[in-house]
Amino acid sequence: MSQNKKALRTKYKTLRQNLTTEQVEEMSLAIANKLIAFPIWDKTYFHVFLPIMEHNEVDTELILHLLSGKDKEIVISKADFETRGMTHYLLTDNTQIKKNEYNIPEPLDGLEVPSSKIDVVFIPLLAFDQKGNRVGYGKGFYDKFLAECKPETIKIGLSFFAAETVIEDVFESDIALDYCVTPEKVYEF
Repeated sequence: MSQNKKALRTKYKTLRQNLTTEQVEEMSLAIANKLIAFPIWDKTYFHVFLPIMEHNEVDTELILHLLSGKDKEIVISKADFETRGMTHYLLTDNTQIKKNEYNIPEPLDGLEVPSSKIDVVFIPLLAFDQKGNRVGYGKGFYDKFLAECKPETIKIGLSFFAAETVIEDVFESDIALDYCVTPEKVYEF
């Protein structure tokens, strides 16, 4: 069944709000465990989003542990709501993180990393379809950021829920995922 982005946003925001803290933790762990077998560990720069806990996003803390255990360079971002751009910073022991007005945890400052250096991006989303198209919150931050990455950057969506058949209003500028990892399954596009 195909649906438009607006309908999918509403549906998945509701589904996510109905999850308990325990469900979010369990499913986030299942997703992190699926990533261990991924063919990405030869890469160096990994971009990870820090979850908005109030929105029941996938908790990426376990992924951060995985990455630091493998001595990877971890990159996190700060969003500029006026330009819809993101600035990326290396996550270090000294990085100070503070929530912005939208409850998004962000680095205050640090060593900047250009988008062109990033090898793997873990992408937050509300919904995705069987072709790898995704629905985010609709602000376009990730589409803009992914367009700045090199073509071979691996794009991995993280979702608590299975794929929709088709998202009908996909634009030229929408950048599809290479993979999407759910607690049950790994989708490859």
